[in-house]
Amino acid sequence: MAIPDRFLDELIARTDIVDLVSESVRLTKKGRNYWGLCPFHSEKTPSFSVSADKQIYKCFGCGKGGGAINFVMELDNLPFRDAVALLAKRAGLEVPDSGYSAGAKERREKLLAINKQAARAFHRWLYAPEGVEGLAYLQRRGLSRRTLTSFGLGFAPNRWDALIQELGQQGYDKRDLLDAGLAVNNQDGRIYDRFRNRVMFPIIDIRGEVIGFGGRVMDDSTPKYLNSPDTPVYKSRNVFALNIAKKSKAGRVILTEGYMDTISLHQAGFDSAVASLGTSLTPEHAQLLSRYFPEAIIAYDGDGAGVSAAQRAIPLLERAGMKVRVLRITGAKDPDEFIKQYGRDAFLRLLDQSENQVDYRLEQIRKKYDLSDDSQKVGFLQEAAQLLSSLPSAVEREIYGRHAAETAGVSPEAVAQEVKKAFQRRLRKEQKQQERRDLTPAIQFQPRARGLRYENIRSARAEE
Repeated sequence: MAIPDRFLDELIARTDIVDLVSESVRLTKKGRNYWGLCPFHSEKTPSFSVSADKQIYKCFGCGKGGGAINFVMELDNLPFRDAVALLAKRAGLEVPDSGYSAGAKERREKLLAINKQAARAFHRWLYAPEGVEGLAYLQRRGLSRRTLTSFGLGFAPNRWDALIQELGQQGYDKRDLLDAGLAVNNQDGRIYDRFRNRVMFPIIDIRGEVIGFGGRVMDDSTPKYLNSPDTPVYKSRNVFALNIAKKSKAGRVILTEGYMDTISLHQAGFDSAVASLGTSLTPEHAQLLSRYFPEAIIAYDGDGAGVSAAQRAIPLLERAGMKVRVLRITGAKDPDEFIKQYGRDAFLRLLDQSENQVDYRLEQIRKKYDLSDDSQKVGFLQEAAQLLSSLPSAVEREIYGRHAAETAGVSPEAVAQEVKKAFQRRLRKEQKQQERRDLTPAIQFQPRARGLRYENIRSARAEE
């Protein structure tokens, strides 16, 4: 049964598309329209336009466009009815009964309700006798009662079925918890709590819904940190604390490695701190952050793993159109420890002095070579030239080429020559790749997901 046109007309009339899009994209008014970076593809120059007069959006880069309902469908990968339901909730409307009670919308709402009740239970257990170890750990980390409440931190008891029993009393069965990722079953078919003996961190999306959890174990068992699996409401491409950070006026996001660094920074007054979920930063994480911030400061740990993670994150953030800087933490292993030892003001100065990402990457290359040895000096300059050749601006290549020359103690002209050769090789390689793509245009229409290929491209495109 279709949703009545009268209701859809009222919903659209109550939804201002500029306000809606502004929740996900930073918009700037130019003339009669608003412009920003497209949330559907990576770009550095805004080509995404929103018309307040026509109540539509259009990207002149990827071609996507439409009205408010279509925007939500594209942004959150939702079917039509779910997008309508989300907008209706936002506008304070009730979607007319359309015979859709057994569909995805109801399932999604049920999973969100389960997560909400689980978060309440975890938070209550934190202050119960069985949560004493978790509370002591958080207090040792210097978190205040106010911070614990603001982030909804909790504790999962060291029992196999604490949450199953708790939510069972509220009418949810074990299968519901399996769907929500809060329970697991073994080969024998036994179902038990996924999170046990862990400090719990609720993961909240940009609309304020609890969509999943992360848990830190209290003993030596592994993994040390455990996240919810992907579910219909939770994907690992989400970003921890973005629901709070998106309201920040700082103009720059501070990207940390984990929950505790992020929470500690917020407690110290740095309200734009976030952490990626899952493994390392992904293009989806970068694209999401670019909707709210023009600049990113990477504040990962200073150990080898942190340096490697920063190196991987830099190009992803840049491709999403963000200016990237890297924090060099000295005298402490991470932001949390630095603030505890030196204070908030010292960390603020550290942020303001954070390195340009090119200088940071040049320094990481330099550490690999002994520049007192001529042969290693050559190796350093060759690897530096490869890095500098990837910079899009000739001015950037010249400026940072001088930095590399000063580091190695050679003339800027010699470095410029090496960079020019590397740049020309890169151009030739890219031209050949483009020629191959032009000769096989069908490849461009294949899905990006590995393991998924269209047999009939024309049919697949029509279906899309």
